[in-house]
Amino acid sequence: ESDMRACRRVLVGLRPLRRGFAGHNPTIFGKILSKEIPADIVYEDDKCIAFKDVNPVASTHILVIPRKHIPQVSKADYEDAELLGHLLLTAKTVAKEQKLEKGFRLVINDGEQGSQTVYHLHVHLIGGRQMTWPPG
Repeated sequence: ESDMRACRRVLVGLRPLRRGFAGHNPTIFGKILSKEIPADIVYEDDKCIAFKDVNPVASTHILVIPRKHIPQVSKADYEDAELLGHLLLTAKTVAKEQKLEKGFRLVINDGEQGSQTVYHLHVHLIGGRQMTWPPG
């Protein structure tokens, strides 16, 4: 295993502990939430935070994440419905604050084939350029 791959496995936390385990969140996003790692936060409330992606694919690329550790959208429960809606409405609010009136894209990757790399649910808010279809 290459050093880069080993480092990524540690930083990204590809194998999180089971959901809800004493609030433990070993992912990089858990470390951002606990303020162990700094982030350029553009929005926060009691349910979620939004911060600039460190590897942006557009001039505006912001991640909206819940404070609750849900590893992926396919692991969400019906009890998470209000929180999931809140994430989308927060993305809309942040898009307005970022002046993305010409449009934007919201992306949620799920699992290996969905290209999810951090196993903490997150919504990508991408804008500031013309998007193409189909995506990747």
